[in-house]
Amino acid sequence: MHELNVLLFSDFLFFISLYQGHALCKDCFYTTFETEVHHTIISNKLFEKGEKVAIGASGGKDSTVLAYVLKKLNEEYNYGLELILLSVDEGITGYRDDSLETVKRNEMQYELPLKIVSYEELYGWTMDAIVKQIGLKNNCTFCGVFRRQALDRGAMALKVDKIVTGHNADDIAETVIMNVLRGDIARLRRCTAIVTGTEGAIPRCKPFKYTYEKEIVMYAYFKKLDYFSTECIYSPNAYRGHARTFLKDLEKIRPSSILDIIHSGESLFVKKDVKMPVQGICKRCGYISSQPLCKACVLLEGLNKGLPRLGIGKTTKAKIEVLSSGDCGSSQHADEDKSSSAKSLEF
Repeated sequence: MHELNVLLFSDFLFFISLYQGHALCKDCFYTTFETEVHHTIISNKLFEKGEKVAIGASGGKDSTVLAYVLKKLNEEYNYGLELILLSVDEGITGYRDDSLETVKRNEMQYELPLKIVSYEELYGWTMDAIVKQIGLKNNCTFCGVFRRQALDRGAMALKVDKIVTGHNADDIAETVIMNVLRGDIARLRRCTAIVTGTEGAIPRCKPFKYTYEKEIVMYAYFKKLDYFSTECIYSPNAYRGHARTFLKDLEKIRPSSILDIIHSGESLFVKKDVKMPVQGICKRCGYISSQPLCKACVLLEGLNKGLPRLGIGKTTKAKIEVLSSGDCGSSQHADEDKSSSAKSLEF
């Protein structure tokens, strides 16, 4: 889709495409937006009739627009999907509790069932408690790993066929940049795929892969959709923020940068002689993993044993041996506060 500028002239609203130079009124912009998302869904064969699909719902603009548009397209084009909202409560006071209220309103507005899973229920920890242990430097590592698995666990409980997320073109371009900077070949190879997780638990689809963030914001704003717009209180130091800043600066110089980066990522391939991680199963919880213990189990075990930083960075055999041993020390928090709630994962 094309990046847009907004021009207000009297009471009439025009949307100007930077790349094509086409002027669209508000209603035509809505139609174009929805039609291009529909084209993405159909051309990539994201769904099959009769499938049960969970929409990852955070209450933010991306997932709110996704829920609204997917419900609309499902009815207009007869996709034949059973749609469910699926939310994850990370346990972030003053942020997630407020955004979940938005999701609950969306449940009523869109007449879609809602399922909420929580970190505390699944792992015995909230992000508030984790941040107290780890601080603000590496907290996003814990949250990202736990949230991905929580979505899968919630989806499995619902017995859905697929998960859809609101990741947009900006998000994917940022991920490409992050993986290049990290030298993460395995993730770089798959991060631009419109469907991921086909080899694991439940496939994940990204209908907004070619949709700019600005377009989503404009659609949500002018449609007057009910969404939550506050950033996570723990995210200011997130690594993704640096990639986002770089991308925005690059976009000022070359407006097509976002889609250019995505297309570059799609064109990359790995030489046959490059050793890649082999997908296996976590011996503890049964979740997909390239190591004997999945990242979630390593992080959770570190928290429960009072060694939260042991799970940061690459998971080595030495780390796994330490975490698997019966005596590796414990913190007062782990002993007193978490003795009754500490959990190990089970799939």
